[in-house]
Amino acid sequence: MQPLLKPRYSLVIPVYRNAESIADLLAAVDRLGRELGSQLETIFVVDGSPDASYALLHDALPGVVFPSKLVSLSRNFGSFAAIREGLRHARGEYVAVMAADLQEPPELVARFFGVLGQGDVDVVFGIREARDDPWASRLASGVFWGLYRRFVQSEVPPGGVDVFAVNRVFLERLVSFEEANGSLLGLLFWMGGRRRFLPYVRQRRQHGKSAWTFRKKWNYLLDSVFAFTDAPIRLLLLAGVVGLGISAALGLTVLVARLADLVVVPGYAGTMLAVLFFGGLNALGLGLVGNYAWRAYENTKRRPLSIPMLVEDFPPPATATEQDT
Repeated sequence: MQPLLKPRYSLVIPVYRNAESIADLLAAVDRLGRELGSQLETIFVVDGSPDASYALLHDALPGVVFPSKLVSLSRNFGSFAAIREGLRHARGEYVAVMAADLQEPPELVARFFGVLGQGDVDVVFGIREARDDPWASRLASGVFWGLYRRFVQSEVPPGGVDVFAVNRVFLERLVSFEEANGSLLGLLFWMGGRRRFLPYVRQRRQHGKSAWTFRKKWNYLLDSVFAFTDAPIRLLLLAGVVGLGISAALGLTVLVARLADLVVVPGYAGTMLAVLFFGGLNALGLGLVGNYAWRAYENTKRRPLSIPMLVEDFPPPATATEQDT
């Protein structure tokens, strides 16, 4: 058999603070590649990781039996920007995304490719039917995805989505979007297409600590809200209408009372409450409108979503090719 010039399958793995799991990750990808009949290429995208992740991958990839590509970004742009960059380099007919911490079982990727290979699906999502995480993490995740489903996209599964796979046509449409401060997950659901969901059990993290901090979750939620829904503006409009109605009713009440000589000296408390309420409402409105305006301005700059500084190809060793012959 001749060496594979264009792989059938591509696997994108964003890497950030995953030095401790690199050895297990490469072993898992090797098993996956053998299961797929040596038709898999893997794209590792190091997202400005401050640890030794890049060095470990750079030293190990020349010796692995599967073709791979190592992309190093100039700084930390975020996991979704790193995934996007990896998708741009993928050459396979079917492309999947997997986390480097191995909390999603690698066998799920093979199931993704099996479903896509049937030809009647454009995108496959992995949904968590259970997760072996601490209770605090499960609680925070439940609150996050509850808010996401309520205010952003109701069709997202209750447990959220971390991994997915797409066919080539869907992939090319996905990477054509260049909006800044958006949400890759939001785009996947916004695009529609023929979907399928595969359940899996999320594993406990074996190495290191998750870089998915509360601040990143909060920023991600805000990016999703302002990119895919006008709910904050509609809520603000509703609050303004309700406030206007209350103000009109109270104003009429005060006027009637004044004409009936029931009010001699206007009350200080009522005046201050009205001023504070509408002052806070105005500040909230300016903040919401400012967020939309800032995101629109960011998109006019047309800056790249990530900057790859190094892109290195690692073909499989000749001995591995001979063994497949």
